[in-house]
Amino acid sequence: MTEQQQVIGTVSRVNNYIKRLLDSKPVLSNLWVKGEISNYKRHSSGHIYLTLKDEESVLKAVMFRSAAAGLAFEPGDGMKVIARGRVSVYEAGGAYQLYIEEMIPDGVGALYLEYERLKRKLAAEGLFDRERKRPIPRYPNRIGVVTAPTGAAVRDIINVATRRFPLAEIIIYPALVQGAGAKESIVRAIEYFNGRSDVDTLIVGRGGGSIEDLWAFNEECVARAVFASQIPVISAVGHETDFTITDYVADLRAPTPSAAAEISVPSAMELTRLISIYNTRIYGAAQARIENLRLRLNRLVPRSPQDRIDELSQRLDMRVRRMENAYKLKISENGRRLGELGGKLDALSPLKTLTRGYSIPVRPDGTVMRKRDDFKSGDEFTLRLCDGDVGCTVI
Repeated sequence: MTEQQQVIGTVSRVNNYIKRLLDSKPVLSNLWVKGEISNYKRHSSGHIYLTLKDEESVLKAVMFRSAAAGLAFEPGDGMKVIARGRVSVYEAGGAYQLYIEEMIPDGVGALYLEYERLKRKLAAEGLFDRERKRPIPRYPNRIGVVTAPTGAAVRDIINVATRRFPLAEIIIYPALVQGAGAKESIVRAIEYFNGRSDVDTLIVGRGGGSIEDLWAFNEECVARAVFASQIPVISAVGHETDFTITDYVADLRAPTPSAAAEISVPSAMELTRLISIYNTRIYGAAQARIENLRLRLNRLVPRSPQDRIDELSQRLDMRVRRMENAYKLKISENGRRLGELGGKLDALSPLKTLTRGYSIPVRPDGTVMRKRDDFKSGDEFTLRLCDGDVGCTVI
């Protein structure tokens, strides 16, 4: 076989070989690509097909449904974006393309990349570890709040906390929360509260905004100040969908400033209800205990002679009543039995036979004359009838 024949292969083998070459390059397995979207199409399956282009070149790309579902915006033709993914070959089409796993608008691309870099760095150092997070005190005396002195966030925190638990004192540190000097102001506020010994919980936050507005809470110095705080920290930055580096470092994340205030204090109304329930239970248990002790004491204390006499008298009365009842029952039973025997005796009485027309001959000595031979001429006898006797002589 010649050298020329040795390099001949099928199209599939060539495409597969190129795919394996590209897949083996680490640099192509996870890279960011900046470009403008064209030929955008969202398929009925949920997959997105598009082309990224710049002034000189184009790059085909696909974003599968699982990744596209996590997009926070709707892409479109002409939009400049930064996409992260891997470059590989679609063998059936014989073309290489970018398989996009994540995509963000180009306007916030630099900030987002910095956010991801710092997030990975601090996570590797253990600043996000769950094991180091401390519980928030249930009944705080004082709550420190690091936020802007004006705006909805500070009003929400004060209103919710004082309504739920008026006993807690709210201390506001007026800090810058965006723009130049914001990160230094937040760090100073955290250090200020840690310099006091009378603050139980710390709320650090602000209202919602763009990634640029919230960026002070993505600064490394703020994250490390929160991590170093000796006071448990609740982060309350932005709205429910906004996550900052501070959220990951804090001991507890609240989705909104109002939620942070609600988490930081108990409900006085609920505490009052629980206290009422506990009082009822304690009172009931105490009453039962007292009654139990009283019964035990009565058994231990000797009784007076009069108490003993009264008890014996009561027992005697009970026994007399039982004897009377038994006597009455016995008489009734005997009367019933006597009646039954009288009925049987009456049925067997000779007199009963006489009433039906019979008579009984009786000798003077009282013996009954039963047979014909008992009657001799001239003998006298008595004929006993049902209503009396008749004297008779045998002829």
